Amino acid sequence: MAKEEAQAAGSKAKRTIALDESKAVCCYANFCRVTGSPEELIVDFGLNGQPMGSNDKPVEINQRIVLNFYTAKRLLHALHISVQRHEEVFGPIETDIQKRVKTKEDPAS
Repeated sequence: MAKEEAQAAGSKAKRTIALDESKAVCCYANFCRVTGSPEELIVDFGLNGQPMGSNDKPVEINQRIVLNFYTAKRLLHALHISVQRHEEVFGPIETDIQKRVKTKEDPAS
């Protein structure tokens, strides 16, 4: 019985996955778009050079990641945990840019 319990505990332990990051490419994105189909999600990342200005230049999409829904759900969970930890340390992240803009106070008032 103890041997079976030990095997069950060992199978539940997290496995370490070896990673080869030698060909990883690092890009910056301040824009993302999620589209998809019944089988997969497509996440496009790009750089919006005019986040508050006019939209006369298109957003350049630099990276496209295609995920199945199982991987997408794992990514969603990992991102949620990461953002939650960040907000616990640094405070809430406001995603509405209009709420983050500070206006100059009128000195007369």
